[in-house]
Amino acid sequence: MIDPDTRADWGADAEADIAEEAEEMPLSLRLSIADTLTLGNATCGFMAVYFTTTGILIPHLTGSQETGMARHSAATAVILMLLAAIFDLFDGLVARKLRSSPMGAELDNLSDLISFGLAPAYFVLVYGMVADDAHQKVSAVAAIVVLLAVVLRLARFSCVTMKDGMFQGMPSPFGALTVVSIVLLELPFIPTLLAIIGTAWLMVSRVEYPKPRGVLAVAMLSWIIGAMGLLAAWAFEAPGGQLLLQTGCALQVVLGAVIPLFATARRVNTFRDNRRESREARAAQLP
Repeated sequence: MIDPDTRADWGADAEADIAEEAEEMPLSLRLSIADTLTLGNATCGFMAVYFTTTGILIPHLTGSQETGMARHSAATAVILMLLAAIFDLFDGLVARKLRSSPMGAELDNLSDLISFGLAPAYFVLVYGMVADDAHQKVSAVAAIVVLLAVVLRLARFSCVTMKDGMFQGMPSPFGALTVVSIVLLELPFIPTLLAIIGTAWLMVSRVEYPKPRGVLAVAMLSWIIGAMGLLAAWAFEAPGGQLLLQTGCALQVVLGAVIPLFATARRVNTFRDNRRESREARAAQLP
């Protein structure tokens, strides 16, 4: 028989050992609040793949004619990608305000690869299998291009130092949402294919994009929440839901095309200003 006092001592010793082990745990193994948000990002990306498979691909392969289920599943998959973008937005904000673990950057890249690389690429692949005018093998190539563009963009992000407040290339969340918007527009296959490849090119380009901070972060969050509402209206066949969704998707694609034009115009103006200042400086040095 164990003496109660002895048992109490053992319990105290065990708690002390656990506390000591926690204190000795390497910092690299401790998850911060920002890391938890990052893991939420990865979970949303995986679930987007799940709903794309179970609600769109499998019914198509089994000959099911439940278009409502496919519509709901497509909307759910895209909403999950949007939710992943919200997690991605907030994990950076929380990391700057509080702290992130030493593996936070790696977790962020891996989660982004799932949510904004694998999920939209898989969405394009399934589109090529279920759309009437699509070509499955060509769509598979386009999906691979999207996936590799995100891989290269994330790898470059880890290696290249940009000036504060700017990204080089279209950010992967913005690129993923543009890709799925192109698919949801239901354009003919060739324009859809060209637009998807163009978006992939923008992600690996040197075009500068502003980071979502301050007012821009609020605008981005508002846009994502609005897009969720459009998808929900479309999924439940609300009056005008189809038109609203296509309008939102068109705006997303237009933004993806216009931002590079503004960035290019700004770089050209900066180059011209620098040349003019250089000429004026040389002219001032002449006797």
